[in-house]
Amino acid sequence: MFKDKICVISGGALGIGRCLTREFAKAGAKIAFVDMNEEAGKVNAAYLKQQGCETLFFLGDISEEETLRLFADSVIEKFGHVDILINNAFFSKGGIHTPCSYNDFNLALRMGVTAPYMLAQLFSPYFREGAAIVNMTSTRAHMSQANTESYTAAKGAISALTHALAVSLAGKVRVNSVAPGWIDTGSYHDESYEAHYSAADTAQHPAKRVGDPLDIASAVMFLCDERNSFITGENLVVDGGMSKLMIYSGDEGWEYTPSEIKR
Repeated sequence: MFKDKICVISGGALGIGRCLTREFAKAGAKIAFVDMNEEAGKVNAAYLKQQGCETLFFLGDISEEETLRLFADSVIEKFGHVDILINNAFFSKGGIHTPCSYNDFNLALRMGVTAPYMLAQLFSPYFREGAAIVNMTSTRAHMSQANTESYTAAKGAISALTHALAVSLAGKVRVNSVAPGWIDTGSYHDESYEAHYSAADTAQHPAKRVGDPLDIASAVMFLCDERNSFITGENLVVDGGMSKLMIYSGDEGWEYTPSEIKR
């Protein structure tokens, strides 16, 4: 499906990003990924190469403009063009009660919104026909827990950026986003990881299970597949139906016990 396609992924060393690199590699793609975790990045790059995948790992912090430019230059120098860009990397430091500082808040925006925008801009001259961008947003773009303002603001912004880029790049690149819900990434951090969930963990999902990174990889690959070229500017929620389940106190064996927030 993706044989010899050039797939660029930010935050590809661990978690969902690691899963994405490996699934696209299995499908025949060549992989370029950037991450600030040197050890994990090298381990994943070595794994991909052992599987016969032509791979570029670039060490750097995508919240910095220089990293973005050097990474883009390295990708084009090695591969010459881009078919797929997946903006996956993200980091945030809570919200108003933490408190998340001015610099912390802007770091989340730089990594979660500015970097995806800049990578789309830097690769714009090099996207081949049929190219696709997938941005990683979250169900948190539309619902929140307390003290998550930096995360929620960045994910809301990348959702809006998705449809803006889809219009601006119309006819050249399709742009969509995927919004994960609860995804257990443990196995893509530690191969010996074993998941343990309570009955409530699974029951609160209409799908009756917690999500796996493969669920996200499948959705991303669907959106990148040229056979789905009529889909652009859209957001695909992958959360096992969790954000659709309305529960009032007293329903489903659940009781709400308010706690006072200390300020």
